[in-house]
Amino acid sequence: MLGRTLREVSAALKQGQITPTELCQKCLSLIKKTKFLNAYITVSEEVALKQAEESEKRYKKGHSLGDLDGIPVAIKDNFSTSGIETTCASNMLKGYVPPYNATVVQKLLDQGALLIGKTNLDEFAMGSGSTDGVFGPVKNPWNYSKQYREKRKQKKPHGENEDSNWLITGGSSGGSAAAVSAFTCFAALGSDTGGSTRNPAANCGVVGLKPSYGLVSRHGLIPLVNSMDVPGILTRCVDDAAIVLGILAGHDPKDSTSVQDPVKPFMLPNLTDLSKLCIGIPKEYLVPELSSEVQSLWFKAANLFESGGAKVIEVSLPHTSYSIVCYQVLCTSEVASNMARFDGLEYGYRCDIDVSTEAMYAATRREGFNDVVKGRILAGNFFLLKEIASSECPYGPLRPRVANRTAVYWTCIL
Repeated sequence: MLGRTLREVSAALKQGQITPTELCQKCLSLIKKTKFLNAYITVSEEVALKQAEESEKRYKKGHSLGDLDGIPVAIKDNFSTSGIETTCASNMLKGYVPPYNATVVQKLLDQGALLIGKTNLDEFAMGSGSTDGVFGPVKNPWNYSKQYREKRKQKKPHGENEDSNWLITGGSSGGSAAAVSAFTCFAALGSDTGGSTRNPAANCGVVGLKPSYGLVSRHGLIPLVNSMDVPGILTRCVDDAAIVLGILAGHDPKDSTSVQDPVKPFMLPNLTDLSKLCIGIPKEYLVPELSSEVQSLWFKAANLFESGGAKVIEVSLPHTSYSIVCYQVLCTSEVASNMARFDGLEYGYRCDIDVSTEAMYAATRREGFNDVVKGRILAGNFFLLKEIASSECPYGPLRPRVANRTAVYWTCIL
């Protein structure tokens, strides 16, 4: 049952093949068995079982709320959840319990979803390995697969401990990706600024979707980079991702950057005519550092599309070499601004020093943030210095719309 799609398990619930409570208990049992993955920071067992009980009553009356009614989902621990601790995997927010739900969390609950737990991440979502959080690293479920263990036996040096060489999940939404991959939930929310949903999805063999900016509300997502943050979706198949996106998408009066136009349901066609697809292979991505295994799989995917009738062409994204530099400047600058709110006064961690307000600020932030977060704050404040911001850029003014114009000419980039 845990391996079924959202539509399949929803049908099973409606037909009485399994009850929401039984389904919830199966997921909770598997969470306990896979605790070594460290995918969850908080397991909201009591909350989920109470929600399952309410869902069961609705099914008995024939009043299902939707396709997610009675289905366990997990939430990355940087989304506000009313009455449930939200830590961002940081000492700075240990013990912080929000008084409200993020809009995306509320939309899932309005559909009857069971909130089974909050998932692990890099501290404040700053990272790409899910190894930098205060609760420890997340381990990739594939590390414990039969195929990988057999592969390791062939290469393992004599006397090496099997648990000493584990695979990362990627990040920063590694907990959500691991939770979905390990069948402990049917879908999970992540967040994506520069790959934090797509990267762990690729590492854990699940579907990771970063919706277009503004399509899904950011209200209640603890911000990293306001101009790039997007709630992400992790599922085990594309159709499941489309179902969850259909529930989450739409305007939110609490988020002024959310889309104003009405959003239609996302329906996947049963048959796709690949002859209408034109797929671009960016030549700038074929860098020497790219592993031969990844390159081989990339070309294999391109060949599959081509053999299916799609047009596959080489394209150029000439500004690729500047992308990381631009991202670092914009990202760290916004991080410095956003992290300023964590000062020990209003909520979260506060040190014991009472010599002066300035000393309390400094000690709180020194003790509350890890080195990665502090490094980004320092870099961001450097870029925001008046002397730096007003200096002439040797490459000319930044052109944020270039990437959008470039992408117009191809259906998609592989």
